[in-house]
Order: sequence, then C-alpha cells, then structure tokens
Amino acid sequence: MAKKDDQKYPPIDVSKLSTFPTAQRQHKVDLGALAKLPEKGATMEEFFGSLPDFLGARQLQQLAEVIAAAVKKGRPVFFAMGAHVIKVGCSPIIIDLMRRGMLSGIALNGAGGIHDFEMALAGQTSEDVGANLNEGKFGMTEEAPEILAEAARRGSAEQVGLAGALGKIINERELPHREISLLAAADKYGKLSTMHVALGTDTVHMHPQADGAAIGNSSLIDFRRICSAVADLADGGVWVNVGSAVVLPEVFLKAVSVARNLGANLDEMYTANLDMISHYRAQQNVLARPVRKGNSFMIIGHHEITLPLLRMWLLQLL
Repeated sequence: MAKKDDQKYPPIDVSKLSTFPTAQRQHKVDLGALAKLPEKGATMEEFFGSLPDFLGARQLQQLAEVIAAAVKKGRPVFFAMGAHVIKVGCSPIIIDLMRRGMLSGIALNGAGGIHDFEMALAGQTSEDVGANLNEGKFGMTEEAPEILAEAARRGSAEQVGLAGALGKIINERELPHREISLLAAADKYGKLSTMHVALGTDTVHMHPQADGAAIGNSSLIDFRRICSAVADLADGGVWVNVGSAVVLPEVFLKAVSVARNLGANLDEMYTANLDMISHYRAQQNVLARPVRKGNSFMIIGHHEITLPLLRMWLLQLL
C-alpha cells in the first residue's frame, strides 16, 4: 500500500550539505562600496565620492559619465520632459545645462509649453485645479490660449514648429520672466526645442482660438524634427526622459523607428529615465526596446533632488 502524502515527505537530512568558506564566495557588497562620511565644508567632489556605490547612486554616476562623454565627443544630449519638471522649480537647471553646451535640445509635452509660457509671463503657474474646476474657471485664463494659438499658426506657417515659435514669441515680446523660460532659452542659445501635443489634453484646447489644423501641423513639424535629432544619437548620444509617463516615451519610440528605418545606426546610443516612480511606457519605450542591454539608466526620485545632483555631478566631470 502506497504511503500517504504526509508520510511520503519527511524532513530532509541536511547533515551532508556541502559548504565552503565565505571568502571564496562571489559578493555584490564589499567595504569599498560603503558610504563615506565627509565632514562639514566638504567639496562637491568629496560629497559625490562619499556616496554608496549601489543602485540609484551608481546609476546617477553612470548617467553623468555617459553625458559627459557625449559632450566631450560632440555627441548630442536631449532631455524630454513632462510639465512637472517646470512645476517643481527645475527650469533654471535645464537652462544652465543648455547655456553650458551640455544639452543639445529639449522636448516638452503640451502642458510643459503652457507652464513654461506662464512662468515667463507671470512668474507663476500651476493653478488650483480643484477649486477652479468647481467654479467653472479651470483653464480659463486669457493669455495662454491667445499666445499658444499664435505659436501654432507661426510654427506651421514658418515651418519652425510649435516649440520654436513659442520660444521666439516669448523673446520677441520680452516677457518679464523670460530668463526662466526653457523655450526662450533654447531659442536664445540655438538649441532644438519641440512640443508634442495630444489634442484635447491641454487647457488651451478648450478656447475658440485653438486651431486644430495649426496645432496638429506645427506639432507634427516638431515630431519630424525630433526624428532627425534621434537619428543623430549614434555613437554615444544620450536621450533622457524626465517625468513623462506616456506622451514623450511614445514619441521617442516612434522617432527611433523612423530613424532606424531611414538607416540610422543607434546601437551605441544611451537612454535614461528619471521619475518619481517607474512607469510602463518609460520602462519599455525608453529603457528596454530601443537600446541594447547596459545602455540605459533608471533613476527613481524627486526631480527637485535628482536634477540638481545630476547637474553638479556633470560640473565635476566637464
């Protein structure tokens, strides 16, 4: 008669397990990788040298190193950014990187362009959606719909794209806070800027000034310009997605497909994603599908912490 299941599996005899000294084992952690303790008044170089050589700190260091290498080789570096980067006060960092020649260009979604314009105009942005929505005032300011509509018309007519036209308008009208505008800075320093709009997602689309044909055409010009930029990422160029969960990862994936279809060799490009949490599209469309293993970096954290750290790390390397 067969044994019952509860009798078939007695406790196994572990007395004959093979063991070996810990010193002979492969390890992922050793003393040299632990955090150091710089004293008050330490230099930034000493601070960065004190970080534990693990996970996020290692990824940030490696990203800084590949960006620095790209800059030294004259290869392009592009930042694709969601509006949150502007809303948490990081515009001066991006502008400084453009001014120093560390960034070749920027890509924004539609909301990013609106917040950038409002900061240039009024020095403030990011309305209280809940309160204004309940009063029927959400998105009902006067200036942004007018200027964004003009930018769409000019971007289409002059073939400069939506972002390029908006940057020129901000500078031409000498808006009082244009020094903190990403798009104005790109125009000033001769850097590529693009805006990628999903119709119906931005407040300006609610207004009668919105012209779907002009918005669509000017944003399509920007898409084709970013395709050209992505095609230039060969041999060590870097694409950094910062805080865009859907639109810009999708734009990047399509741009990669266009570039490769037209003959671009992107095997040696690098990509990175900086965000507060990991999103599916950024993970797949920026870090996994377009690049070979080892050529992408994931840095989880708040932009207002990771971007200043990245800038300072670059200053140590360049």
